[in-house]
Amino acid sequence: MTYEPVDLNLTDPTNGFMHFVLYTEARLGVASSSLNAEVGVESQQTVTPHFQEWLGRLVRCEPNALHCTLVEPTKIPALFDPCVTEDAGSPSAVSGSGCVCRRTFYDPEFGLPVVGKHFKHRGEGGTDEWSYKTFAPLALRPDDVFSRFHTGRSLFWARTEKGDLSILPQREGRGYSLGYSGGGPHALAAYLTQLAETDGQNTAVGTSYSREDAHPAILNWTQSSAADRGTNELSLGDLKAMQQS
Repeated sequence: MTYEPVDLNLTDPTNGFMHFVLYTEARLGVASSSLNAEVGVESQQTVTPHFQEWLGRLVRCEPNALHCTLVEPTKIPALFDPCVTEDAGSPSAVSGSGCVCRRTFYDPEFGLPVVGKHFKHRGEGGTDEWSYKTFAPLALRPDDVFSRFHTGRSLFWARTEKGDLSILPQREGRGYSLGYSGGGPHALAAYLTQLAETDGQNTAVGTSYSREDAHPAILNWTQSSAADRGTNELSLGDLKAMQQS
């Protein structure tokens, strides 16, 4: 489907999920986002400071229909099970003290759903970790101005002039990545170029990007191997300076 950023406000938390666009195929049991990109965070990525900052603001909530789009259909019942640490008799408990439960949250800044997946071995000293799934916003909030880009362990973040942190806005089917010559680095460079050209004002993801939309210096950075080492940051000033190079 096509859309213009002015047609849909998908980042106003006062409207909750009212404007979330859903794609469904009832015959095949498919229900997913048609615009907002799904973002998966593996357990090894949760140690980054930016993820921990974002995780710290999430609010626990009861599962709803949008949480169901973030898990396989057969795992939907686990959204309603307590963790074994909360109830030893949980249906998601494994061999007494192990656990494969799900935990549901929402992001109060954007109203988007988040599902945490628990994997805990039975007994002491085994694996006990969480991974997460959510959706990226299609833009920052209406009054937000982009200030700084962060990346680490293949996660991408935006910080606003007010200091608020967000998952970098992303369109479904146009994933971001770094360190090679391909679509992911190009999509990221095109979006960062847009931010630089508009002084951080236009934060809505484009419906499509052409080769000309990514500034060569910014594209060179996203395609370089140095861009994906550790945690990297680019301020709006850095992006604008790249355009002048």
